[in-house]
Amino acid sequence: MKNLQLNWDNLRIFLAVARSQSALEASHQLEMDHSTITRRLHRLEKEIETKVFNRTPQGHQLTPAGHRLLEAAERIESALSAVDAEIGGDNQTLAGQVRVGATEGFGSFFLAPHLANFCARHPAMTVDLMPVPRFVNLSKREADLAVSIERPESGAYVICKLTDYRLQLYATRSYLQRTPTISTLSDLQMHRFIGYVDELIFSTELRYLSKLAPRAPVKLRSTSVIAQFFAAKRSHALAVLPCFIANTCPDLVAVLPRDVELIRSFWLIVPSERREIARVRAVSDFLRHTAEVNRGFLMGETNEVIWN
Repeated sequence: MKNLQLNWDNLRIFLAVARSQSALEASHQLEMDHSTITRRLHRLEKEIETKVFNRTPQGHQLTPAGHRLLEAAERIESALSAVDAEIGGDNQTLAGQVRVGATEGFGSFFLAPHLANFCARHPAMTVDLMPVPRFVNLSKREADLAVSIERPESGAYVICKLTDYRLQLYATRSYLQRTPTISTLSDLQMHRFIGYVDELIFSTELRYLSKLAPRAPVKLRSTSVIAQFFAAKRSHALAVLPCFIANTCPDLVAVLPRDVELIRSFWLIVPSERREIARVRAVSDFLRHTAEVNRGFLMGETNEVIWN
């Protein structure tokens, strides 16, 4: 790889394929034709005179040379991000795209309407919101910042605690009227539950039912807290839900509120090299302030949302 003048656009395509392990997926992410992606990869391999991917039924797998190129390309990407933040005037301009990863429930029920307000106030900006029932991979550039229920133990990130939030056990009034009375925690064993698919839980923070009602039957399981919420509204079972989701349905009421109270935290995570980009910093600051002023709502202490 001596005396090479590599095309950054080809490297950008290489990074997208390496991270997704799929030229087709990369074409969707970059909004380019699949044939263009393939052609540019061949051009890159010709430039460096070595193969960077093995094409397999499982996708594009990096070769040893590809792994070395990935490390170099990520260093270039980080350097360009720093230039974008410090030299290119981006530290003064609220324009461009920011991608926000978030847990599914928080992203859909809380962040989405607030970010709609943010975008209305900043018409030159575009926000991509990714509410997903899994961890967002910031090292693969899936997002510019993320809200997670776990604090990363390593990595080049700027991390702050966004807010605590409360979960409680919920049922509809009609369910409680027609089923055995629930007076104590032991009474829960006689009731049906809605919960997560155990083997697909992406965080130990979501393992509520094994401690709350270990012998109770979980008759409907889903990887989606939103699916659990809509199922609970049908009055057939109990479900542990975040207060900020359950309180949007007047018919859902907290069961044993003094005995069943779970407190969890949301963490805001930003890659260090992107923290000072103006548009990323603006979204980050907005999320922190919005969560702070709505702490009572997120803790289930009030149903009133404060619009920032």
